Amino acid sequence: MNAPAKIKVVFFPFNGNAIEALDALDFEKYDFLGFIEDNPVEKVSEWPLLKRDLLTQFPEVKVLAVPGSPISFLKRQEIIGSLQLDERRFISVIHPNAQIGRNVKIGFNSLILAGSVITSNAIVGNHVCVLPNTVIHHDSIVEDYCLIGSNAVIAGGTKIGRNCYLGSGTTIINGISIAPFNLIGIGSNIVKSIKEQGGTWVGNPARKLK
Repeated sequence: MNAPAKIKVVFFPFNGNAIEALDALDFEKYDFLGFIEDNPVEKVSEWPLLKRDLLTQFPEVKVLAVPGSPISFLKRQEIIGSLQLDERRFISVIHPNAQIGRNVKIGFNSLILAGSVITSNAIVGNHVCVLPNTVIHHDSIVEDYCLIGSNAVIAGGTKIGRNCYLGSGTTIINGISIAPFNLIGIGSNIVKSIKEQGGTWVGNPARKLK
């Protein structure tokens, strides 16, 4: 009996998130074609750097789109939207060494990297990146377009609003919420809800930068 054909996939753009996503990809299921990249790059890739027109020419090709950094995270929705793809074109990639608990829901075009733990009833939205060794505890919600750095801890019953950036080593106490479009600095501890949108918060306990 013939094995099913592999699903052709590309990652967008050629950045650190996409390079790390390769470690999580199931190469028995997917045929990785390369990276979609709009701009000239100095970094050398062992994989092809491709243009966007490939997505139009080959509508069967799936996409993992993982743009974003502390500088550009607020533009993630705009950048991903510029691909003009139906949600069915996107895949989510979960590293085999991530631990996903009962009744966890993970949306489309999301990336969960090695060592991450997502426990019972948590919800991770669409277009979310969770970097290595982060823990998202029970009944927490991470809304669309969030980027979560490595070694972050999100305690139970917490809600992270859309398009937030949580720096590596962030710790968030249980049962609070963070409004959309906030950046939490590396190693910060959040001990009360953040109701304002669009701020930068750092420290222990975290305070808003003026």
